[in-house]
Amino acid sequence: MKLTRRSTLAAAVAGALSLGVTTTASFSAEVTLRFQHFISPKGSVPRLFMQPWADKIEKDSGGRIKIELYPGMQLGGKPPALYDQIRDGVIDGGWAIPAYTPGRFPEAEAFELPFMTSMSAEASSKAAWDYTAKYMGERFSDVHLLAVHVHGPGVIHKKGDAITSIADFNGLKLRGPSRQANKLLEAVGATPVGMPVPAFPEALSKGIVDGGVIPWEIVPPLKVHELADSHTQIGGDRALYNTYFIWAMNKDSYNALPDDLKAVIDANSGVETSGWAGRAMDEGDDLGEAVVRKRGNTIVTLDDSVVAELRAIGDKLTADWIVEVTSKGLDGAAMVADAQSLVAKYSGN
Repeated sequence: MKLTRRSTLAAAVAGALSLGVTTTASFSAEVTLRFQHFISPKGSVPRLFMQPWADKIEKDSGGRIKIELYPGMQLGGKPPALYDQIRDGVIDGGWAIPAYTPGRFPEAEAFELPFMTSMSAEASSKAAWDYTAKYMGERFSDVHLLAVHVHGPGVIHKKGDAITSIADFNGLKLRGPSRQANKLLEAVGATPVGMPVPAFPEALSKGIVDGGVIPWEIVPPLKVHELADSHTQIGGDRALYNTYFIWAMNKDSYNALPDDLKAVIDANSGVETSGWAGRAMDEGDDLGEAVVRKRGNTIVTLDDSVVAELRAIGDKLTADWIVEVTSKGLDGAAMVADAQSLVAKYSGN
């Protein structure tokens, strides 16, 4: 964080003093905060959430806070390092995916379980904020959390024919974003290949993977629609899988702010800000799907019977996760029940 203080013009003060006039020099803080993320600035979250959020912070602070956004890891490092960069003050803030460091944030996985989130990223992100406030205060105590969110319903993108049945997964190498998504891909017969999303296009173009799961919104920025031939949507009222994101500040950067500027940050944090980030995903999904349809790629939606099969598999994986985290001292059943209840509350179903 760069913090400077500026006074009235020295000449004006000197002039006033020479006339015997008592004056008080006024000071106003100018704070520049550097935030980093791992995708193109053309992505829906940078365009529809991060930049508007940064602009609002500047406006609400009367120009006293400036947020500089650095896309594509321009300040160095790889996407899995982002949480530690925020914690350690390498950057003042940023966008991180806890799942990129498997096993470190087990509570967050509840929102990545199969069919946990609704088809609305906005609603599910508000649910994720409330869940995080209850279960992850200690886990995230070394950063200052601004928002958490999820993306919209994930889509399966691949070369060749579209997936239309469980059997179609057999033998496919598919990119997955998280431990839970990879478990699901493995359970349906695919070989999961975990990687951060920026690595997906190259892996697809080189045949390292046959396809992968990402939401519509990130397809155009990554040009996945130019590499994949088919796209399979899940359908129903719940997402096949999801990914949990955080938008956070370095604690020292936050604590160094004067109280009135902390109040500006606080007013642009929390459940509504989380919903805003999710809404950016929803809007991006609409735009991304439209781009793919215009290109003429094959888009299918799974039959209800196939979705029912997938949900049965997902239920088994959720039960396994409850047993796993409970063995580590967490109340897995309560976390799943609360996550489900909160998603239903905000989604209206």
